[in-house]
Amino acid sequence: MNNSFVELHARQRAEALLDQGTGRELVGPFDGMISPHLEPQNIVPESDDGVVIMRGTMNNQQVVIISIEGSFQGGGIGEVSGAKIVAALEHALVDNQAGKIIYPILILDTGGVRLQEANYGLLAISEIQNMVIALKKYVPVIGLVPGRVGSFGGMSITSALLSYLIGTDKARIGLNGPEVIEQEAGVREWDASDKNLIWDTLGTKQRQKTGIIDEVVTDDVTSIKQAINEAICRKKDTHRDQRSDFYLSLLDQLDLQQPLTIATYNELYQEVAVKPHHLAPAIAGTEAQTKSRGRNWFELLTGIQNASSQVATVLHAQKDNREYIAIVPDEQNRFPRVRQGEVGLEEGFTVASVVNDLIEQDKEKAEKTPIVLVVDVPSQAYGYKEELIGIHLALAASASAYARARQGGHKIVALIVGDAVSGGFLAHGLQSNRLVALDDLAITVQAMSKASSARITQRTIAEVEAATKHVPAMAYDIENYQKLGALYHLIPQVKGYDHDKQAVATVKAALDDAFASLEDSPTDLSFRYINEIAVNGVAGGRKATNQVRKLLAEEWD
Repeated sequence: MNNSFVELHARQRAEALLDQGTGRELVGPFDGMISPHLEPQNIVPESDDGVVIMRGTMNNQQVVIISIEGSFQGGGIGEVSGAKIVAALEHALVDNQAGKIIYPILILDTGGVRLQEANYGLLAISEIQNMVIALKKYVPVIGLVPGRVGSFGGMSITSALLSYLIGTDKARIGLNGPEVIEQEAGVREWDASDKNLIWDTLGTKQRQKTGIIDEVVTDDVTSIKQAINEAICRKKDTHRDQRSDFYLSLLDQLDLQQPLTIATYNELYQEVAVKPHHLAPAIAGTEAQTKSRGRNWFELLTGIQNASSQVATVLHAQKDNREYIAIVPDEQNRFPRVRQGEVGLEEGFTVASVVNDLIEQDKEKAEKTPIVLVVDVPSQAYGYKEELIGIHLALAASASAYARARQGGHKIVALIVGDAVSGGFLAHGLQSNRLVALDDLAITVQAMSKASSARITQRTIAEVEAATKHVPAMAYDIENYQKLGALYHLIPQVKGYDHDKQAVATVKAALDDAFASLEDSPTDLSFRYINEIAVNGVAGGRKATNQVRKLLAEEWD
C-alpha cells in the first residue's frame, strides 16, 4: 500500500488508521443510499455519497472514523453524506453517555456545503456541529486535514469546533476559497491566481503558528496514526472555540490603517494582551442608524429606538425575560467587508461573548433565559484579513456558544426577517431549537450567492437558477426553504420592513408559540427531520436523511 496518506481514497484512509482486520463499514455502497438530488441535475452520484463511516479499533481503543472523499464533488456535504456523519456521531454520543467509550475521528477533505444541494448541506453541517459540541463533554473529537482539497466552507467552522486538529503540510484551512473572495470582493482583495500567497496564508504551517491547527505531521500513515493515538490517550482539547476574549483583544490591538502581512499578524498574535470583554445591552440612541430588516425587528421586539451598542454591529437586550440578539449593518465599520450586515471577526466573537455571559449568568438557575435570534445576515465577510486571522474561528465561537446554551437548557428560537446566507447563518441562526420566518420573498436563504455558486460549480447563473426547479434546496426563497421541513412556522402577511402594531403582534404570537412547543422537548436539532413536512413532504423534506438514520441505527451494533 502507498504510504502517502494524502494519495489514499476515503475508504483506504479509514482502513489504514484502524487495527488490522477490525474495520466494519456502516451504510456502505451496497446499501444503495445515493443522493436523490444529483441525477435531476445530470450529475452522476456515488454509492457512498462521498462519505465513509467505519467502526473498529485503533490501538485497541474503540473508534468511529468518518472519512470524506475530496475527489467526489469537492468533498461537499449534501443531504445523504451529512446525515451519515450526524447519525454516526449521534450513536457515538449515546454510547459514550452509557459509558461505552468510543472516539470519533473526522478526516476532513472537504470544500464545505455541496452547492448542488445547498440548503441541505447547511442544515447537515449545523447538525454535525451540534453533535461535535455534545460529544466533547465525554471524549475528545479528533480531526485530521490530510490535503488534496483541505477544509473549507462550513466544514472549516466544524474543524474549529473539534477538540484537536491535525494536518499534513499539504493541507489548507479557510472559510472562503480565494476564488470566492475574488468573485465577491474583487481581485484587489485577493488574487486567486497567486498560489504562493494562498499557501502561505492558508497552509497548515502558517495555521499552526496562529492556533488554527494544533499539529502538523508528515504525510505517512504511521505518523498520522501516532498523532491521533496520542491525542486520544492524552484527551487533548484546545477549546479553540472558546477564546473570544483573546480574539476580541487581538482585534482591539489591530491597526487597520497599516498593511496586515503574514509576518505582522504572527507578531501581533504572539503579543496580544488579553482583556475580558463584556458587551453591555443596547440602549436607545438619538441618531437614526443604518436601516436593515434585522434592526427593524430588533427594535420592534425590544422597544429600543435607534438602538446603539459598544460594538455597533451586535445588538442585544432583554425584554419580557427573553434575550434578543441581532447582527446589523454599520456603514462606518472599520472592517469594510462587514458594512452591509455580514458576520465578520468582531461579530462572531462578540456574539459568542454575549451568549457565554448569559450561560454564566444563568448557570445556577433552573429556568434559563430564552433567546431570540433576529436573523438578517447576507453572508459572512469575504476578505483577505478575515481569512488570515481566521474568520471561521469567529463563526465557530458563535455557533459553539449557541449550541452550548441550547444543550444547557436555554430555549432558542431564530426569527428570520431578512437574509440567512452561508456561514453567517451557521453562526447566527442554525443552532436554534426552532426556526421561524416571515413569508417574505425578499428573504434569501442559501449557501452562496448565485454568482459565486456558478463559478464554483462551473455553471452559468441561468443553469444555477434552472436547477432550483428540480431541487428545492437549491432555491433562494423562503417558501422553497419551508419545503425542506427546516421551519417550525412561516409567518404569513408580515414583511421585513413592516412596523405596524398588527405585524408586531403577529410575530410575537409566533414566537410565543415556538417557545411553547419547546416545553418538555429535546434540546437537540431533531425537530428538523421528524416534523410532518420533513417526513412526508411531497417535494423536498428530509426523506433521505431519515432513511440514512434508519439504516445506520440497524447497522451500528
